[in-house]
Amino acid sequence: MKKILLLILISIFTVKIADAQEFTLDADIRPRFEYRHGFGDLFPDNAKPAAFVTQRSRLNMGFTDEKLSLYFAVQDVSTWGDEQTLTASDNNNSFSLFQAWVRYSFTEDWAIKLGRQVIAYDNQRILGEVDWAMQGRFHDAAMIQYSKNKFKLDLAFAYNQEKQSNLETDYTITGGFSYKTMQMAHLSKAWDKATFSFLFMNNGFQKYTSDPIPQTDGLYYRQTTGAHVVFPLSVLTITGSAYLQTGMANASTDLSAFQYMVEAKYQPGKVTLIAGFESLSGTDQVGEEKNKSFFPLYGTNHKFNGFMDYFYVGNHANNVGLNDAYGKVALATGEKSSIGLNAHFFFANAKMANDLGQNLGTELDLVYSKSFGKYVKIGAGYSQMFATESMSAVKGGISSENTNNWGWVQLIVNPRLLTYKFKEN
Repeated sequence: MKKILLLILISIFTVKIADAQEFTLDADIRPRFEYRHGFGDLFPDNAKPAAFVTQRSRLNMGFTDEKLSLYFAVQDVSTWGDEQTLTASDNNNSFSLFQAWVRYSFTEDWAIKLGRQVIAYDNQRILGEVDWAMQGRFHDAAMIQYSKNKFKLDLAFAYNQEKQSNLETDYTITGGFSYKTMQMAHLSKAWDKATFSFLFMNNGFQKYTSDPIPQTDGLYYRQTTGAHVVFPLSVLTITGSAYLQTGMANASTDLSAFQYMVEAKYQPGKVTLIAGFESLSGTDQVGEEKNKSFFPLYGTNHKFNGFMDYFYVGNHANNVGLNDAYGKVALATGEKSSIGLNAHFFFANAKMANDLGQNLGTELDLVYSKSFGKYVKIGAGYSQMFATESMSAVKGGISSENTNNWGWVQLIVNPRLLTYKFKEN
């Protein structure tokens, strides 16, 4: 992979002989320390907390011409100490290609974009970059884009295979709702005092027979359809979304699920106040044949439903859903610093077994951030979950009586290293 990076740099700089216009080079370095004592799941009895430092080291390269754009992003995501201090190779396979795409504009309005790319829209609830995760999220896709008069339309298509093969088209990569095929349409329209967007996405997942020997048996599909709206009204902004999921939850279970959210943000000056409610449907723990559990498939789920990632961050799929009533307050403590406190009140959307109540618990998130100059920013946070017995039942029976907290400190350094404008021949 390091040889590939060198070839990319050489090839981009040699573009100077053509009618190139601009080349940019950016860095993104972010080490983060975490103390985990109940992060993502309840803290079990007789266990010890975890502490570590992870780091993203990313290099972004962009090239733009009148009609052509190229973009490459390579990165190393590793944990401090996961390699010997004297090693000649990348034994942990932490070096990877995050983005590599080409975009060509046929006209002022129409363009096509091909390759490994971030697909993110609106508040990133359904499709997002997941920038909190060190590795981020990408899609290998082809996208047709149209933009005119504050109207945008993106049509994306993907067909995934895990290797080159002369026989069969099995796709056995699983986890994270990895799909074999994807078709997506996203349109948005902006006015002076409103923004509206519509999303349709159809994901096809590999289906297998189970008897007598597992074999591929076509695909099953999940559709996600919905809208997102924003109404800025002076110092008050109203945001809302609503989505439906239909098709199949797995190869044999029908799916019928929903999500809706409404949020009000009031920002009169240095203080920002937010109040909101989100509901994601769930499946009753007993007596339910159809799957009614909504999952925000490829969104930046860390920014929703509490920073401790108890819900929808690689977990809580096909579960009792979630009702999240939340309030947030943020205060600017200086020209380049702020402090914020978020409170989330969690309830199961579906019925719990064993006559348990729907109250899952309360989470408090305290976050401080400060910028130093143009390229350097530091952030720190502390979160605590006050879980209930119902949370314990949702999380596999782990006791809810232990302390569940999490703390972190992160440094982000993302300078523009180079901007070079080529002279046309």
